[in-house]
Amino acid sequence: MAITPPTGDDLAQIAERYGFGLSGQDVESFRIIIGGALPSYDAVERLYTASRPEPPGRAHAFPAAADNALGAWYVTTGIRTAGEGPLAGRTVAIKDNIEVAGLPMMNGSATVEGYVPRRDATVVTRLLDAGATITGKSVCEDLCFSGGSHTSRTGPVRNPWDPAKSAGGSSSGSAALVAAGEVDLALGGDQGGSVRIPSAFCGTVGHKPTHGLVPYTGAFPIENTLDHLGPITRTVRDAALMLGVLAGRDGLDPRQRADPPAGDYLAGLDAGVAGVKIGVVTEGFGLPGLSQPGVDEAVRAAVGVLAAAGAAVTEISVPWHRDGLHVWNVIATDGATAQMIDGNGYGMNSPGLYDPELIAHYARGRRAHAAQMSESLKMTALLGRYANDRYGGWYYAMARNLALELTAAYDAALADADVLVMPTLPIVASTIPAADASREEQLARSLEMIANTAPFDVTGHPAISVPAGLSGGLPVGLMIVGRHFADATCLRVARAYESAAGGFPAPPGR
Repeated sequence: MAITPPTGDDLAQIAERYGFGLSGQDVESFRIIIGGALPSYDAVERLYTASRPEPPGRAHAFPAAADNALGAWYVTTGIRTAGEGPLAGRTVAIKDNIEVAGLPMMNGSATVEGYVPRRDATVVTRLLDAGATITGKSVCEDLCFSGGSHTSRTGPVRNPWDPAKSAGGSSSGSAALVAAGEVDLALGGDQGGSVRIPSAFCGTVGHKPTHGLVPYTGAFPIENTLDHLGPITRTVRDAALMLGVLAGRDGLDPRQRADPPAGDYLAGLDAGVAGVKIGVVTEGFGLPGLSQPGVDEAVRAAVGVLAAAGAAVTEISVPWHRDGLHVWNVIATDGATAQMIDGNGYGMNSPGLYDPELIAHYARGRRAHAAQMSESLKMTALLGRYANDRYGGWYYAMARNLALELTAAYDAALADADVLVMPTLPIVASTIPAADASREEQLARSLEMIANTAPFDVTGHPAISVPAGLSGGLPVGLMIVGRHFADATCLRVARAYESAAGGFPAPPGR
């Protein structure tokens, strides 16, 4: 489809927006000149269209409500391309912000509904090459912008421990399906905690890798500096196995600024924690107005288990940790508005593989269905556009600079400790808000839990959440944070705790 030449009125409006001070004669002159540049746009479309793949015909189904009691499946399927490999015989759910060619993709949102990708995401290709069987796409929150599980277009995802409670977000379906035993493994995404939050609420293992370790290519972006993909599993061993399949450069993702190590994360996994230095971050506990005593107690008891297993445990203060959420708030608000909202997901000015069809589909959907976006998305876009328009990106720039100081503060703490630990979340799963709940309640349930998780999306440190017991009958998460690209150390400490604790519990009846 040839590009439509701009009219004089089109250019006059743009000139007014930029304050160019053009006369009608100036506008007409530019209109003629611009017409000479348009053939390049047509040529680019022709060349791209000639080389793009067609989506494969992969059978799938939208599950009936009776077969989807937790509301966690978006579509079901059965895709396998390799008979052998480290994941042979294992079933995997793919978070629905990640492209599986030929399968519908919604990303939890009316703005994306109806899109069918042409390519598999890099992580999907790697899972299939490793012998995994993809059994479906798991429900995620509206454009993945919620830590609760109530914002998806398809309805709430329910916690297997208590269907009235949140499964956490935004990888809500992935954690619920793994916890319920409906799938062996799952992929999640994490920009503010979205692998670790649902893992903590549902009692699964959720590992957010070092930023750039796992390629994000083929997943719907929020903000390049925050985007992560990672495994959600029942055991630490499975998380390590899956990470070994997923990790490594693909040459297509601008988040991978250097060659990240791709290794065998099972090697040394069972080495134990004798002599390992663990720093218990004081500021991760007792968050005013947030932390539940039962959560802090469960996590400190878990730390005691690690100490009994031979770890050298010390209390450590990282004052910057309490300010980390402020830094994340500005980056996630102003940055996501520029990239995910106004930039139609991908934005510009970065190399790598784009999805032009998804960009165009979402751009149309965003205009047509903006009123159906979640309250958290609307709040973010309103504030982010105000800040960007009024202050020209000043606050975003300051926050990115402060991210360097936040990173340095954690690095300094990690110079004296092999890992840092704290509660993944200050609370256990809260009740899913009713459909007619107030805006204030919906926003609270979306964002109330991220104070400990979000800072590590800013800094890119690896962080894993493992079940640390129960409080009031609901799972509590222990978060273990390591040095950049020391994901293996996080997994080793997590595995030592899992072994000392005798494994992790499953929801009743599962």
